Amino acid sequence: MVDVQNLNDERNIPIEKVGVKNLRYPVTVLDKEYGQQHTVATVNLFANLPHHYKGTHMSRFIEVFNQHYTEIQMPTFLTMLEEMRVALDAETAYGEIRFPYFLQKAAPVSGQRGMMSYSCWFIGERGVHAKRFVVGIEVPVTTLCPCSKEISARGAHNQRGIVRVQLQLGPFFWIEDIIAIVESAASSGLYTLLKREDERFVTERAYDHPVFVEDLVREVSVGIEQLDSFPWFSVEAENMESIHNHEAYAYVERGEKQWQSNG
Repeated sequence: MVDVQNLNDERNIPIEKVGVKNLRYPVTVLDKEYGQQHTVATVNLFANLPHHYKGTHMSRFIEVFNQHYTEIQMPTFLTMLEEMRVALDAETAYGEIRFPYFLQKAAPVSGQRGMMSYSCWFIGERGVHAKRFVVGIEVPVTTLCPCSKEISARGAHNQRGIVRVQLQLGPFFWIEDIIAIVESAASSGLYTLLKREDERFVTERAYDHPVFVEDLVREVSVGIEQLDSFPWFSVEAENMESIHNHEAYAYVERGEKQWQSNG
């Protein structure tokens, strides 16, 4: 049969990214406590297309991913992209997967356990000579306003916040360790299941640990730097304010994104 994608294109326009987007697929990722965790990911897979090719072979993206979906790991994600790059005869392959990551989390007093969901993502680029890989983790938290506590005779306003951490992979790390750093920096972590004694504990802990978004991004940055040395990472905090008609926001970036040799 005629391979239409490989026909010559006369418009002389290279395409930076072409591929498949919003593919829903079951995946298996590493889990610190249990070894592996099964979840469902939304997947984007792309490659560049030289100007002389009419199109890419979309099925090859799926063929390669189908060989790796049962073992999606930080160290092997770029290996998958290299196989994709070669299969498509491309200079660069790109991959992005986003998935919910689940932890069994015990309530602080009663010990009742419930499943907490955290949004995570892997973003990778693999070229002929170099590679780049970033892991993202989104952690919901509670924050209590230090200013409100200081000026109020009774109570202080609090709200749910989101902390997003992105790290360029240098040393290997566990998603659970980043979640722990974020939650310890907040006024309180969130829980799926709380009894009355737990609610009291969480409320009082938040009151005893007030934080601005500025405090959050700084404290998380300190924790990440103590964990290990990463080429680049960013931390952003966003509070869905309970007494303002806007969000409070802060962002910290450390290091510089780097291409790393394939060797």
